[in-house]
Amino acid sequence: MSNSFPPPPSAPEIARANRFHWDSDAEDYHRAHPEYLQGFNWCPEMLTEGEVRLLGDVSESRVLEIGCGSAPCSRWLAEDGVGFITAFDLSAGMLARAGKNHGAHLVQADALHLPYLDHSFEVAFSAFGAIPFIRDLDALFAEVSRVLVPGGRFVYSVNHPMRWIFVDDPNSFQVYASYFEEGYTEFDEAGTPTYAEFQHKVGDHIRALGKAGFIIEDMLEPEWPEELTQNWGQWSPERGRIFPGTAIFTARLPY
Repeated sequence: MSNSFPPPPSAPEIARANRFHWDSDAEDYHRAHPEYLQGFNWCPEMLTEGEVRLLGDVSESRVLEIGCGSAPCSRWLAEDGVGFITAFDLSAGMLARAGKNHGAHLVQADALHLPYLDHSFEVAFSAFGAIPFIRDLDALFAEVSRVLVPGGRFVYSVNHPMRWIFVDDPNSFQVYASYFEEGYTEFDEAGTPTYAEFQHKVGDHIRALGKAGFIIEDMLEPEWPEELTQNWGQWSPERGRIFPGTAIFTARLPY
């Protein structure tokens, strides 16, 4: 398997590659991260929606989760008393891990082609779902804007763009890639893409949100909690004390 940094394949090719990857990886992913997949955690720093309430009062809101995986966040919202919650993911393998009596309406879908009517939701959110795996933020955020009502709220967490430059080793501070690198794609021996992830710089998020009509309210960079001693993938206490691993954007549409 080879790694490369050229312009990535087409959006449909990227979607097929990542769908296959997450279908294949679903079991291992859940085995490796049991604590994180309990409840509504915004990030590996274990910042919970119960603590910060970034979505606001959603007790009478229609809420959409973008790139939900096995949808632990939507499950938590359903148990917490959300008005209505639906969630989607590209991977059937991840959705299958959600189980029965989930409390949310689960759909298999592509974030670039949302199967919802215009102005269907008051709130949309994503906790490390879909956004890092889509190259075209303009197209993605335009779809999110389309399905939100005027005044609708959009909150999402992603890898902090600063984290991109370091190797995927929680104990290393070795710089591996340029902050300005566009993305990372894996191919099989036949040249077929098998995985793709993209580096969206801070300015990319700001411009794409603005182009889609959103007003940015805040960008949070959670610090690593002193009491959290375990690693999560490439996140670790040692790294967390030096640089942020997560960025959380909160935005809304004008009325």
